[in-house]
Amino acid sequence: MAVDLRRTRPLWAAAAAVLSAAALAACGSGGGAAPAAAPAPSSAAPSSAATPTDVALPPIKGKLRGYATVRQLSDTADLVVRGEVEAAGFRVDEVLRATTGSTVRAGARITLAPLPSGVPDMAHMSKLEAGQVVVLYLAQDPADPAAPTFRTLSGDFGVFDLSGSGAGAVATTRSQTMAVSGLNAEDPAASGHGFRTTLGQLRAVAAQAK
Repeated sequence: MAVDLRRTRPLWAAAAAVLSAAALAACGSGGGAAPAAAPAPSSAAPSSAATPTDVALPPIKGKLRGYATVRQLSDTADLVVRGEVEAAGFRVDEVLRATTGSTVRAGARITLAPLPSGVPDMAHMSKLEAGQVVVLYLAQDPADPAAPTFRTLSGDFGVFDLSGSGAGAVATTRSQTMAVSGLNAEDPAASGHGFRTTLGQLRAVAAQAK
């Protein structure tokens, strides 16, 4: 018996719809592979909100060099002089040592400049005041080489206070801690206690300087 295709076509369409719905349901169930979840942030990863531990510190502008012996001071100094501190500068009574080309002579007056600003050790330095009789170990101010302007070597390291007269005058380091401990050789036992010698010995070491 012949089948009427016009009657069976709606049945085929309905069956196809049912099968399609079943396939979609199977894909949505646990039988299919679920999309991979995004990985959770690792707790070991650095946080942008964390406080940095390598914050740059302000640069140190300079630190003073220490000197262990009078010989080191004499070798380094541009000028070694004995004289008196005045209100407007320094009166040179004797030149113990001067580098080649120096025009400073006994009777001259020179300007003493302060240490550069920003040096951490500045807070521990004494001040040269009018009337003080001293031996100074000086470096010429590079800002104006033509002018007789000088700074003491490393602040108090380059200052010896004088008492008495002649070659036997006692020369004592201005500071106990920022001071040499010997003439030509360092004395560890004297370190931190200041150093005392004579003007004659300072002259002798200055004469041997390079």
